[in-house]
Amino acid sequence: MNSIFTYLLLGVSLAAPVGPVNAAQLDKGIKNGFFHAWIFGVGALIADMIYMLMVYLGVIHFIDTSFMKTFLWLFGFFVLSYTGVESLLSSGKIVTDLQSAGKKSLSKSFFTGFLMSISNPLTILFWLGIYGSVLAKTAETFSNHQLVTYSLAIITGILLWDFTMATISSLARRLLNSTILKAISFLSSMSMIGFGLYFGYQAFKALF
Repeated sequence: MNSIFTYLLLGVSLAAPVGPVNAAQLDKGIKNGFFHAWIFGVGALIADMIYMLMVYLGVIHFIDTSFMKTFLWLFGFFVLSYTGVESLLSSGKIVTDLQSAGKKSLSKSFFTGFLMSISNPLTILFWLGIYGSVLAKTAETFSNHQLVTYSLAIITGILLWDFTMATISSLARRLLNSTILKAISFLSSMSMIGFGLYFGYQAFKALF
């Protein structure tokens, strides 16, 4: 049981570091409420699960080639820059009426989260390094059934962090005044743009 709890905490710690996905999820929650932030996180989690499966199956080595890395740096640059600029332009128009926010498409939030995570080169390198190491370590002493159990514990930990982020952003939306919310949204947008530019720089270095 202690081992499962350890992997649960690992899932939380893997999801917690500040990055473009967390910044975008916070922005979603502030602008549109809990469910948009939560479903955004679920979309990102589906992308994480795909990479976990690819690491498990060994397919990740194809993505680790220089051509694919360059392609993903470029793709990540376009996705994050576009999302960040779009978010920045709407940062002054935060919806405070929950009914109005509810009319916004949850499916769009889901696919935005999925696309942002699946196109993030850091996600690929992250899962290759972290989950690959965990897999190699646990495979030495545990059965396939236990590997799946511990992987599910990691996913549960990520879901817990997703719920926490959605709750925090939703509470902030309800408790903070519009000026502070706009400032947080602005910083989140700039963070996404910053990561996008970083990815663009990495793609430029890889190409030239």
